[in-house]
Amino acid sequence: MTTSRVRANLGAVALLALALTGCGSKTKTVTVESPAPAAASSTATRTTRTASTAATTTTPPPTSSPAPTRTAPEPSFTEAETHAEGAAAAAALVRAAGYTPKDTAEYHSDQTLRVLVASRTGSAEGYGQRAFFFLDGRYLGTDTKEPSAQLKVVSQSDTEVAIAYPLYRKGDSICCPGGGQQIVHFALNNGKLAALDPIPPASSRTGLGRR
Repeated sequence: MTTSRVRANLGAVALLALALTGCGSKTKTVTVESPAPAAASSTATRTTRTASTAATTTTPPPTSSPAPTRTAPEPSFTEAETHAEGAAAAAALVRAAGYTPKDTAEYHSDQTLRVLVASRTGSAEGYGQRAFFFLDGRYLGTDTKEPSAQLKVVSQSDTEVAIAYPLYRKGDSICCPGGGQQIVHFALNNGKLAALDPIPPASSRTGLGRR
């Protein structure tokens, strides 16, 4: 082989080496990175905390406690005080009208219709009497417009009162009626007082009267 051919071959080899070196320098390396374990751990922790928070903030449904029950009885003196207060108020009304009650025990607070017999205040012998009626403590009125010499409650029930009127003949002394007596029943009629029997007249020149 001649010297010139050897040199040509060496030059070709050198060119080939340069070509290969240039191709190698243009080659790029691609690296695929795995997800950071810290991020995954953070996500898991956040999820766990959210679930935990939801569990701890859950409020159970409200439960209502039963209302307390009163078992203590009413004071034993309540009824007696109410009765006494009613009789006292009725007596005060009678006194304001110019009359004095004869006996407040006749006023029965446990009845619907109640009565108090009273004499004109200032009467020495206690004459000049009227019956004052009450409905559940509310004043209704009197038995007559003019007083009688005397009268007496002979019976009473829840809605009815019977009153006896001594009867006088002409010339009888006020202490000594000689005509006997007449009983008149008073009763409630639709919330109003009504006499079920005739009431004797206040006085009479020919017959019998209340004085």
